[in-house]
Amino acid sequence: MSNQLALPLGWPADPRDDAFLVTPSNARAAHTLEHWATWPVMTAVLTGPRKSGRSLLARIFAAKSHGTIIDDAETVPEAQIFHAWNQAQAEHRPLVIVADALPPLWAVRLPDLRSRLAASPHAAIQPPDDELIAALLAHLFHRRGLDARPDLVAWLSTRIERSHIVVQRVVDALDQEVLESRKRLSIALARTVLTAAGIVTQPQPLLPMT
Repeated sequence: MSNQLALPLGWPADPRDDAFLVTPSNARAAHTLEHWATWPVMTAVLTGPRKSGRSLLARIFAAKSHGTIIDDAETVPEAQIFHAWNQAQAEHRPLVIVADALPPLWAVRLPDLRSRLAASPHAAIQPPDDELIAALLAHLFHRRGLDARPDLVAWLSTRIERSHIVVQRVVDALDQEVLESRKRLSIALARTVLTAAGIVTQPQPLLPMT
């Protein structure tokens, strides 16, 4: 079963934010940020796919630890990140740097920053597993006030790409269709709408449990 990281760990989160749902695909990243006091240095790098909840996880971390975050680090001047890393060590105040990927995929030019990032713990959010796909669909449908029955969620979970962005596209498309057509959300409706949008694929085999 998936859970909401903010609740069992007692981490405060902005009530306007989505819950951060924890499954095996992101549990290690959540664990790394939860146990920031054991880091060898006072900075960690959090990576993950777009729309994976990485910014939300970082904000939950900051609220719990009274630390700081640098989001979308690839767009931030390297000198600013370098000084923030050093400041975190000097003040013993934890810092999380959120990026798409580690160097060398993240093309960091400053050698001193590259060495500091290499010394920092890495918390990686992986692509969503089957459990998270189903949990995200159910969660997002609920937030939109859509009556998505378990059979629809199960049907979608095996027919869409395993991607955080695609889950969002599915919910957006079905929300828009229900709003415009005033039809009840159903497998038949989802098949029509998502096939036309090129989102639905052939049923996908479930990922093996690890």
